[in-house]
Amino acid sequence: MAVRSMSKPIYLGGLPSWEIVGLPDTSVKESKERIKAAIKNTGLKLESRRIVINLSPANTKKEGSMYDLPMAIGILIANGVITQNNIEKTVIIGELSLDGRVNKVNGAFPIALEAKKLGVEEIILPKENAKEAAIVQNIRVIGVENLSETIKYLNKEITIQEEKIQIEDMFNKRQQYDMDFKNVKGQKSVKRALEVAAAGRT
Repeated sequence: MAVRSMSKPIYLGGLPSWEIVGLPDTSVKESKERIKAAIKNTGLKLESRRIVINLSPANTKKEGSMYDLPMAIGILIANGVITQNNIEKTVIIGELSLDGRVNKVNGAFPIALEAKKLGVEEIILPKENAKEAAIVQNIRVIGVENLSETIKYLNKEITIQEEKIQIEDMFNKRQQYDMDFKNVKGQKSVKRALEVAAAGRT
């Protein structure tokens, strides 16, 4: 799970190259180009070295783009860009755009829930996922908008307000919709399935 399941990137001698090992799928392998572009467009320049990122455990397949941000942070820590790197009890997830923005990912709530079970104290994730993750109580949720903001936060150059949400408020809010269920024409089987689901049956 993000930083906690990722070994620190190491630099090896030889021609400049990036390698991601630990059973990554295609989307994880493609993250190399997203990370390179995001770091460059954030105004940072890394030395030309051979970089190996080990996603452990090696026998578990890694899927999705949520590894972008933690891998970028690991590289920047190894490169000395991030110096305040006491993140042993922090989970980081997020997809990077080429311009350095941190995009929304899937599964923020279950990740935050599992992180809490593992004793994690803080989770750094896309701003758009912050409210979802904040449903999990007693874990500090920090929403970030881009790579630059994440770097400054980890280096303690800026502070970011912790995302908080009251569970009671979620259920007390009334939502108004312009459309009504009766406006749906046809689709009898679909409407029947929705009615059964709304009634709490499977």
